[in-house]
Amino acid sequence: MVPFSGAIPHSPSPIPAIAVYKGSDEILLSKLILDPAHSILKQSFDSRLRLDTRRGQNNADGFGIGFYTDPKLGSAPCLFTSTIPAWNCTNLHRIASKTASRLIFGHVRATTEGSLSEDNCHPFTHASLMWMHNGGLGSWKYIKRRLSDRLADKWFLQVKGSTDSEWAFALFLDTLERLGHDPSSSPENGFGPTVLRRAVEDTIAQINDLTDSLPRDVLQNDDVDTRSLLNFALTDGHSIICTRYISSSKDEAASLYYSSGTQWVTRTSDPSDRQYQMERNDKGADIVLVASEPLTFERENWVNVPTNSILTIHHQTVMVHPILDKYYERDPYHVRSSAFVQAKGLVSNEKAPSGSCISPGNEASTPAIMDGHKKFMAQSLCSRSFSPDLARRAFAPL
Repeated sequence: MVPFSGAIPHSPSPIPAIAVYKGSDEILLSKLILDPAHSILKQSFDSRLRLDTRRGQNNADGFGIGFYTDPKLGSAPCLFTSTIPAWNCTNLHRIASKTASRLIFGHVRATTEGSLSEDNCHPFTHASLMWMHNGGLGSWKYIKRRLSDRLADKWFLQVKGSTDSEWAFALFLDTLERLGHDPSSSPENGFGPTVLRRAVEDTIAQINDLTDSLPRDVLQNDDVDTRSLLNFALTDGHSIICTRYISSSKDEAASLYYSSGTQWVTRTSDPSDRQYQMERNDKGADIVLVASEPLTFERENWVNVPTNSILTIHHQTVMVHPILDKYYERDPYHVRSSAFVQAKGLVSNEKAPSGSCISPGNEASTPAIMDGHKKFMAQSLCSRSFSPDLARRAFAPL
């Protein structure tokens, strides 16, 4: 295996972190949240692949775990949030080592918006829907009132916290309803990936509309930055939608990776072994993991999601689509700058192994080898970390 090389800072850095598990079988929450050597619990105080020294050394602004249980107990996910630092929460260790699920969301918070309270801890839920966000809405204090004015009263009144992330979720719920789907209905088989993907894309478009409509004098006089970092993760308990997005054609988005295989296991049978790895024993994909930062240091196990794209997981099938708006760059040689997200501590500082045709954060420089959607997919598949059978599944229809 090829480890991450030459890019791990010696000092830890505070960043928000997200992790998603979708499996055909249940796993203990601890095997995703606590046990791996680079789990999001470990990232909460030692984010070895990130660059950010703005707020001290730790992510001590709370955490949240959301997971789905036996359908007999209802379609809504179970949610455990706390303002206690994740590494110091005894109850998290007790619960995670005795609780299993097929679909898990995990989020460690390093706040940029909203106070330290459980109401501001991700994930956010409504009925069967669950949502979390890594990033921030551009020029938030200038668009907050405008965004709230777009919402139906019931979605406006549902917001309990003060984060831009929860307001974005409220906008999503409003958008889903306007598309003709009741967010409170909890369909037995979910809303379907196509519906969820459309609602997320429309939500992003509305956020862009809000920042685009800001008066020029406000932008100039107050030096407002309208760039939004919108790495959303959404599920209805069946399908999962994740975005890696920035409202800019020149900058990289916050980093996002995924891995799929047949087993998420330790390398040895030693109970103290924390070196987890993704195994691929056949052509199927029983497990899909998504994370803002890889949960292992084996580069070939993780695929870099291209900037301004949307990742869909349905029945363990993974699809990646470009988000085709004014910020999408069709030129395969176009290079984006990572300076903006590095300044915010939201991009991994790792180098691709030799022989890889993509370096993370620079996938757009890959030569064009296909047209349209296939060309876009080739940009994310040509790294040797993507096995041929996984590539075939990525092109499979949902």
